[in-house]
This record gives sequence, structure tokens and C-alpha cells, in this order.
Amino acid sequence: MPMEFLLFGLLAVLLVFMIFNTRKRTKAMKAEQEEKATKTVPGVKVLLQGGIYGTIVAYDPEDLDSPALVEIAPGTIIEVHSQAILRIVEPKDVVVDEVVADDAAAPAVDVETPEETRARLERDSDDK
Repeated sequence: MPMEFLLFGLLAVLLVFMIFNTRKRTKAMKAEQEEKATKTVPGVKVLLQGGIYGTIVAYDPEDLDSPALVEIAPGTIIEVHSQAILRIVEPKDVVVDEVVADDAAAPAVDVETPEETRARLERDSDDK
């Protein structure tokens, strides 16, 4: 008889632990989704589920069923499901080595800032 109470007590403790652990994980996931929704604005670089990098053109954080517009190359805009946005790509501190005059054969890479991308997209939409 006392052994049965011990087993039921252990089962109750495990159930309580599982419930609290699930709630904690759910809160963390919800906070992560809200943070992603607030950071996802036009001009931000993102990583999509398929491994494609792009820049947000349009995104509606209120209506997750509406497609997000992502520019994957200059002038190439695709529609993706808003939940296909895996994460926001944070810019890293890039250390640029000094360019040596002998290395003139290497093409210079021109990278747009989010502000420049937003301005270019607005100019393009005004032209259409």
C-alpha cells in the first residue's frame, strides 16, 4: 500500500514538471516569434527556409497568411510564405584587408546597406 502512494506521488511530480516545462518552452517560442516579427521590416536581410538569402521588400506581421516579398537579386523579387523566413541575418563586422595594387584583377564587391536597398526599391516601385 505505501509503495502505491510513492509511485502515484512520483507520477504526479513528473506530470507537474512536464506541464511547467512545456509552458516555459511555449513562452520562449512565442517571444522568439514576436521578436522576429518586429525585426522583419523592408530592407532587412533574411535567410529563408530553403537556404536562400534575400532582402525583405514587403512583410505584414499581422497577417502571417499573406505572402512576404523578398528580393533575392537586384530586380528579382519572389513571394514566399511569411513563415518561410527562418531568421534575420545580422550584419557581421567585416574586416577588409588593404587592396594591393597587384591584385587589380579581382573585381570590387559593392554591398548595399539596408537604407540603400530600401531607397532603390522605392525608386523602382515609383518607376512602375
